[in-house]
Amino acid sequence: MNDHYTYRITWSAEDSEHVGLCAEFPSLSWLAPSPDKALSGIQRLVRESVDDMRATGEPTPVPLADRAFSGKFLVRLPPESHRALVIEAAEQGVSLNRLVSARLAG
Repeated sequence: MNDHYTYRITWSAEDSEHVGLCAEFPSLSWLAPSPDKALSGIQRLVRESVDDMRATGEPTPVPLADRAFSGKFLVRLPPESHRALVIEAAEQGVSLNRLVSARLAG
């Protein structure tokens, strides 16, 4: 299996252990005393889950790293927020798109 899934290790103060997470499998997690063990544990759990899904004919999640993104998404917000952003963009002499992109990147 080419494992291109998105992993993250974080600390759980509640459990006093590191937690391994996988973005494509949000219901899975793995607790371990070290970051390395948390990563290897969540990777093993994902691998077993993918094997089980394939064995039963279920589709497996496409890794985020392997997906193509257009760079576009639609955001709905209250009209007054839209107006305020358009005014701010005009005052800065930039497009609304540039203003919002800069805010999201910052």
